[in-house]
Amino acid sequence: MLDTGRLEAFSDGVLAIIITIMVLELRAPEDTSLAALRPLIPVFASYVLSFVYIGIYWNNHHHMLHVTPHIEGGVLWANLHLLFWLSLVPFATAWMGEHHFAAAPTATYGFVLLMAGLAYLILQRRLIAIQGSESLLAHAVGRDFKGKLSAVLYVIAIPAAFMYRWLAGAIYVTVALMWLIPDRRIERALAEQRT
Repeated sequence: MLDTGRLEAFSDGVLAIIITIMVLELRAPEDTSLAALRPLIPVFASYVLSFVYIGIYWNNHHHMLHVTPHIEGGVLWANLHLLFWLSLVPFATAWMGEHHFAAAPTATYGFVLLMAGLAYLILQRRLIAIQGSESLLAHAVGRDFKGKLSAVLYVIAIPAAFMYRWLAGAIYVTVALMWLIPDRRIERALAEQRT
C-alpha cells in the first residue's frame, strides 16, 4: 500500500500546468481599441468555463484523497487516466473558443468532459474498492446522483451541439454550476465520523 501524498502532489502539478497551457492560448489582439476585444469573447468564455471545470476537478480530487488513507498501483493508473482526459481540456477549449462554439468543436469539448467524468468515476470506484463499501469515501459518495446526472447531461449535449449549439453550451454551464459549490458530501461524512 502506498501513501497518497505523491499522487496528490503530482496531480496538483499536472492540473496547474493544464491551467497554464489554457491561459497561454489567450492571445492579445493586435489593435489597441476595446472593440478589438469583441472577437475574443468566445475564446475568453471557453477559457473561463474550462478554468472552472479544472478547479472543480482539483477541489473534488483533493477532497477524495483527503479521506483516502492509502492507495495501490491500480489507483495510480486510474489517476493517470483521469489526468489524460483533463490534459485534453486545453485543446478542446482552444478549438471551441477560436471557432466561436462551432458544432464539432463544441461536441468534442463535451466528449472530453464526458470522458474526464467517467475517468473520475473509475478512480473513485477504485478507491472505494480498496477501502471497502463501509469506508468514509463510500459513505460520502453514496449513490452519486450528481455524477450520474452529469454524465447523462454530457451525453445529451454532445449530439445537441450539432443541432442547437446554445443548448450544448447551456448544458456545460449547468453541469459546472452543479459542481461549482464544493461537494460537501465528504466534509459531512468527516464531521459525522468525528461526532
